Amino acid sequence: MAKKFIDVMDTTFRDGFQSVFGARVLMNDFLPAVSAAKEAGINHFEFGGGARFQSLYFYLNEDAFTMMDKFREAAGKDANLQTLSRGVNTVTLDTGSRELIDMHAKLFAKHGATTIRNFDALNDVKNLEYSAQRIKHHGLKHEVVVTMMDLPPNCVGAHDAEFYEKCLREILDSGIEFDSVCFKDASGTSSPEKVYQTIKMARRLLGDNVHLRLHTHETAGVSIACYLAALEAGADGIDLAASPVSGGTSQPDILTMLHAVKGKDYDLGGLEVDKILKYEDVLHDCLKDYFMPPEATQVSPLIPFSPMPGGALTANTQMMRDNNILDKFPAVIKAMREVVEKGGYGTSVTPVSQFYFQQAFNNVMFGPWKKIAEGYGKMVLGYFGKTPVTPSADIVELAAKQLNLEPTTAPAIDIADQDETKSIAYTKAILEKEGIEATEENIFIAAACKEKGIAYLKGEGKVMVRKNSDTIKPATKSGSNQFSVTVNGHNYNVEVADGFDNFTLKSITPVKESSQPKDEPKAVSSTGASNEITATMSAGVFKILVNIGDSVKAGQTVVILEAMKMEIPIEAGCDGEVEEILISQGQTVEDGQLLVKLK
Repeated sequence: MAKKFIDVMDTTFRDGFQSVFGARVLMNDFLPAVSAAKEAGINHFEFGGGARFQSLYFYLNEDAFTMMDKFREAAGKDANLQTLSRGVNTVTLDTGSRELIDMHAKLFAKHGATTIRNFDALNDVKNLEYSAQRIKHHGLKHEVVVTMMDLPPNCVGAHDAEFYEKCLREILDSGIEFDSVCFKDASGTSSPEKVYQTIKMARRLLGDNVHLRLHTHETAGVSIACYLAALEAGADGIDLAASPVSGGTSQPDILTMLHAVKGKDYDLGGLEVDKILKYEDVLHDCLKDYFMPPEATQVSPLIPFSPMPGGALTANTQMMRDNNILDKFPAVIKAMREVVEKGGYGTSVTPVSQFYFQQAFNNVMFGPWKKIAEGYGKMVLGYFGKTPVTPSADIVELAAKQLNLEPTTAPAIDIADQDETKSIAYTKAILEKEGIEATEENIFIAAACKEKGIAYLKGEGKVMVRKNSDTIKPATKSGSNQFSVTVNGHNYNVEVADGFDNFTLKSITPVKESSQPKDEPKAVSSTGASNEITATMSAGVFKILVNIGDSVKAGQTVVILEAMKMEIPIEAGCDGEVEEILISQGQTVEDGQLLVKLK
């Protein structure tokens, strides 16, 4: 009897890069590995979408559409190239209008996509209907998704097999047209038994002819067990990645899964160990200069309690590294549990995972529930759709008060259509004002990436890639032979002895953290009546709202910082006139650094 053929999608170049490097891998560095994967017999790739859209403009100064075109050339005309879309959010963290959702599908079809995997983090089917329609309209295959995770202990009401059956029945009853169905667990927290029961249920509802697959991550340590459970329950496809971007926060390795099914009646994509070994050798060489974040290689026993997706984890830690606040990460992960418990049980996958993380970040940095993150607040108020269960009433009340918004039950897509700033005409006017050609690609880039998209289109983009040579900061000389050196965020005092041709290392002493507790930064400047306006946390300078000579009032926002994809307003502590501006847009500043001086 022939073995059952299991379709393998190689997630290396989208979810793998996103889960390990925060999506920051340059196109020309990885394209040789695409050719190697093709030679190894891989014909189904995840090659774009998700964070591998915005990140190219935010951090790589590259065009996602150009990348997709070149990927198609390398993979060949017959490859199934798949992207990830977030329903009404497409490839952004915000809801798109119908115009932008249609443009997304049209442009991704134009630039080489075969299939779009389409999900909603709240499992609100209304958020899938229009995007599904446009995906099919533009000739693409549509893979509809039910999103999964495990809830923190003692939480009930969603995310069990019965809940997923309800979600799947709603998809079927809605009339959404699809070519395949995926159950997607971005945090990797579902138990193997729940996976088995869920896939078994789906196979019963869908019949034998619908392609059914599972997507998970190794973050919680049970991905192989979950994939085996899914295959036993009747799944037709699974997602795997290649080393060095496999395991840990990513998908399990292709070779590991080939080993796991030895002796079983499954043929994993017709793949052969020797050919995959050669492919992984090429990929290792392509990525050898990239800094491998240690958290990307770890399996965390805490993730089932605070379900942080692998694809978001390193994106967040990379941003925290950029802002010199990585030491706060364990506390933020711990704080996520309460945020999930009170937020209505949306699945921890983008954009909801980012909302969870931002709110947990605020709870750590500013005090519990002192500052509601905009995305999290809008979610509990209903602006992104209906959450699986009703959020905590006290959090809804806080969000309404802080964001000055009323709760809503209106469809998210209708709210977006009423927002002029999400219209094509609005974005075209911005491009015309900036002297940028209003092609469909440029319109979508600007609409999806806002100021950073405009900066890219104007040739002002920056490359922010972490390679191994970048992890050691230049030494600061404090004496004739003594230096202070920062390596991977740790400070050392180094003493060397002079030599004719080189230096001889005499000592390395770690710099101990001060035993005095640091004051936590506040949401706004705490300068009181001081004429010096300082940063309240390490962050990037997003906008400077004043000029030298301007009069300002106490409480007026003069600078907006940006950290963790959030805007942090910095206010004047007193009335005065701007005497000096000591920063520039795009600059990274430290906690307590002087930004603006008044007189």
